[in-house]
Amino acid sequence: MPISQAPHAAPPALPADLDPELWKLFDQYVHGDIDRRGFLDRAGRFASVLGLSSAGLLAALSPDFARAQRIQPGDARLKVSRVDVASPAGHGSIKTYVVRPAAASGTLPVVLVVHENRGLNPHIEDVARRLALEGYMAVAPDALTPLGGYPGDEDKARELFAKLDQVKTREDFLAATQWARTVEGGNGKLGVVGFCYGGGMANLLAARVPEVLAAAPFYGAPAPAGEAAKIKAEVMLVFAENDERINAAWPAYEAALREAGVRYSAFKYPGTQHGFHNDTTPRFDAAAAQQAWERTLALFKRNLAG
Repeated sequence: MPISQAPHAAPPALPADLDPELWKLFDQYVHGDIDRRGFLDRAGRFASVLGLSSAGLLAALSPDFARAQRIQPGDARLKVSRVDVASPAGHGSIKTYVVRPAAASGTLPVVLVVHENRGLNPHIEDVARRLALEGYMAVAPDALTPLGGYPGDEDKARELFAKLDQVKTREDFLAATQWARTVEGGNGKLGVVGFCYGGGMANLLAARVPEVLAAAPFYGAPAPAGEAAKIKAEVMLVFAENDERINAAWPAYEAALREAGVRYSAFKYPGTQHGFHNDTTPRFDAAAAQQAWERTLALFKRNLAG
């Protein structure tokens, strides 16, 4: 049974005003700076205040794919396929989830959807389906392809992700981008949206692939130094207010974008945490996520429609 359909007990609800230090600790865990045991050991003081065990607290903070899913994988309004995209300079190939509106006639603009540091999990597939219902062909590659693909477990996915050869993984995403640019049924206009790791990849792809016309990096690392000048796309950058790790790099990146004359906008959403668009975890901020998504759709409409 797919993970997004698996029955399970609901995790305990958490208050909205969690200690900022807990969010920092969870961010360290999510991004591999500490392992599960390290999180559980250090989370005890926060858990006791909430009347939970450390394991219960981690369960409450972790993704709940089934309850947050907005569009069923088998939705009749969509046409879904999975494609092995050749990546000779990378790991050989990369498995890619492709979804488009079933009733579409003619060609469609294409949007590459890049996942976080856990591979192509059910949430990112759901985001791809949301884009397809907006009239796009959504193309979502899985960086974990050479290690068997997304394993159905977020901890295992993080462990696998850390083992990837990132030089080859970048080549895999570049190959998927070039494939998406000329995919049958596409109109030749390409955008990219990515989250966290995927936000950094969106910045990189905008710099490395001049045919990318629009990029929406959500709380991602900037493009490598010196490469901002190569960006031809309109870029809309999304930041969380409480995200020191990512925000620290923004002033230098903004200076590089300005110097290069790149069309860009940047929005920092008050009171939000890193990952606030992900509606499968308590970091989700509904109002900020909705506004950021509407701005993303407007970016794609400006640059890809027609």
